[in-house]
Amino acid sequence: MSPLWRAAHDRLSSGRSVSRIRVGPLTEEQRVALADLLGMDRLPPEHVSVAVTRLDHVLAETGDGLRDVVTRLVGPLDDRAGRRAEAAEARAELWSWLSHHPVVGAQPALLDWVEFVRRTGLVGGSVARTRTTLEQVLRVLAELPAAGVPLPVLAERTLRDSHALDDGTRCSTLVLRALAAIYETPAPSDVAQRRRLWERAGVADDELSSVVLVAGLRPPEQGLVSAILRLCADAGQVAALTLGQVRVTTWPAGLPEIVWVFENPSVVAVALARFGTRCPPMVCTSGWPNSAGILVLQGLSAAGCTLRYHGDLDGEGLRIAANVASRTGAVPWRMSTDDYLAALGPHATGPTVGRVTDAPWDAALADRMREHGITVSEERVADLLMEELHRYRPTA
Repeated sequence: MSPLWRAAHDRLSSGRSVSRIRVGPLTEEQRVALADLLGMDRLPPEHVSVAVTRLDHVLAETGDGLRDVVTRLVGPLDDRAGRRAEAAEARAELWSWLSHHPVVGAQPALLDWVEFVRRTGLVGGSVARTRTTLEQVLRVLAELPAAGVPLPVLAERTLRDSHALDDGTRCSTLVLRALAAIYETPAPSDVAQRRRLWERAGVADDELSSVVLVAGLRPPEQGLVSAILRLCADAGQVAALTLGQVRVTTWPAGLPEIVWVFENPSVVAVALARFGTRCPPMVCTSGWPNSAGILVLQGLSAAGCTLRYHGDLDGEGLRIAANVASRTGAVPWRMSTDDYLAALGPHATGPTVGRVTDAPWDAALADRMREHGITVSEERVADLLMEELHRYRPTA
């Protein structure tokens, strides 16, 4: 009778409702035994389907049901459907956690990366292993762009393992894929491309080539950078600070309450031409901020300055703004839905917005930009920005 009990055990372990047990092929001896069990007047065929209710009825005479018998003779029953449901729920919880993680929420461009990770599937088929890996990746992304640190130092600082981000590791591959989504570039396919993407994220930047533009800022303390900034501000000029200079700078108390941050150097040039030596304090990221830019903005924010950021209102501009805001605490300024629509006017024309991801500071902005499809460059609204700067009166 063992073929019948094994077949019954397998079917009942499915976790689903079972009405019949199919068993076979049976030997003649096994067919005789089955006929005796069921009280049949003829031998069953080699392959036979038996109703569960009939087996329960026959076995009831022993005081047991079918489940009791197969559990005693074969082993505990499984619940494969239940386990599949639990596994599906665990996967759904994992992807929901990833989609709503603060690092992803701060930079919605990462939602494309989330979808890529989801399509790739679980690490080793395990939700727990996958979550552990993704937690490591998110810890690294939370520190990027970095301030020119070497890759092993970043790995040690974030993951307590200097080799955790070595080329070819799963964590390194996922971080680079996320950076490609943020910067809207193809996923790197060779060593040179991977190196360039790390460098773009401020890993191992050269201390001289990474430069940030600062204007109108007069720190009260003594020191090389403070002296450079005051001299340039007093001359109505912009200061170009290198990463090496920024690294040795300590930002003192007594800085301006507000520092204005712009994406494009051309807008800073307009401000200097208009205000000269009375130019309000401002920093220019020159597109995606490099290590020097992030370090300056983080230092000013830590010193108590409120950072008000403005950039292009196009797809990339939203991603840059989200990146700056998430890494420095800057507040987008003049980048709302109303600002976008007002700048368009009734007969607006201009470049297309490209791929638009959600703006964390304004839920409706991305939809309106997709609807109109027209870029509002920072230069288009430069005069409006200058008028607001003109009304600004610093407290320090």
